[in-house]
Amino acid sequence: FAMGEPDFDTPANIKAAAVRALEGGMTKYAPTPGDKAAREAIARKLTVENGVETSFEQVTVTVGAKHAIYMALQAIVEPGRGDEVLLPTPAWVSYKPLIELAGAKCVEVAGSVSNGFRVRPEELAAAMKELNGPGVLKTAAFGYDGKGQVKLEGTEDTAAVWAAFEADRAVLEGFVPFEKELSVMVARGGQGEMVTYDPAENRHRHHILDLSIVPASISDEVAKRAQEIAKSVAAALDYRGILGVEFFLLPGGELLVNEMAPRPHNSGHHTLNACATSQFEQQLRAVCGLPLGSTRLLSPVIMLNLLGDMWPAETTLPDWTPLFEDGEAFLHLYGKRRAIGRRKMGHANFLGATTEDCLKRAEAMKAKWLADGRA
Repeated sequence: FAMGEPDFDTPANIKAAAVRALEGGMTKYAPTPGDKAAREAIARKLTVENGVETSFEQVTVTVGAKHAIYMALQAIVEPGRGDEVLLPTPAWVSYKPLIELAGAKCVEVAGSVSNGFRVRPEELAAAMKELNGPGVLKTAAFGYDGKGQVKLEGTEDTAAVWAAFEADRAVLEGFVPFEKELSVMVARGGQGEMVTYDPAENRHRHHILDLSIVPASISDEVAKRAQEIAKSVAAALDYRGILGVEFFLLPGGELLVNEMAPRPHNSGHHTLNACATSQFEQQLRAVCGLPLGSTRLLSPVIMLNLLGDMWPAETTLPDWTPLFEDGEAFLHLYGKRRAIGRRKMGHANFLGATTEDCLKRAEAMKAKWLADGRA
């Protein structure tokens, strides 16, 4: 169960959000209407006391809560199939062998830290020796937007590194001198049917996704290969729903799988305005047993993340006037009350005749908001 990046911290608010999501989302697409009692049954289970906790971008469901949620889902989404709902682990590297068996190549992961379990400083030292070069130490769970990772040159004091890392599970990845970062959103239904969106080219600011460019400035051959790899990964995992597969594109044209997001992903937010079917509707179609929608790109698009440093003050909105005057720009705010640091507050999609035109407009507005904000 993932509920985006919620701005709530109490069981009552989690319950209310669950009811709203089910009434306005899943039941809308369900083959059968469902009933209020079933929705309330899910809401009752979506509390901290019954095995749900919120942390950063996700809601974690413990094993003890699974059965009750399955039974409630069975009454709403697809009768008879509630026991097939999957709750994926955030430690994507656990799936690395399956991904490689599917024919994809992954970023190199070193030694004993690659299993994502608890690590001791001496195990980190052995992994750094095995890697024999620079790498990136990442937390195996709950890391996002540059949080929970540190670049290592290979000569550091591992005891000091581990003491300062503030996590007990980690992955050590080899450092990759990539040319571009790409991602592909793939949707897979219950019978194995799949569709993919056009690859997005992703650029970052302060280790946080800044903007996504679609279509990406890559060859047709690379785009097709990325889509095929994404489908192979989804099939190897017997996945159901929307899945983001992230890649490093190397200078020679090789693609390395870097990370996976088993949910709607930030780099797929452009689909809300620029595709025939958004990634969010696609998720519902997949889990509700409906035919998957068209992924056709309606227009070149730039998705620009709106971070908290664009806000003049924590509770003062930027001037959106230029965006509304643009005519082909679309604002999506997430309802967060305070713009803390570089928190993701929303995004804007810029459509146009060419990606160059879209990018020029997006960069101009970003520069204005950053100048007026607290960057």
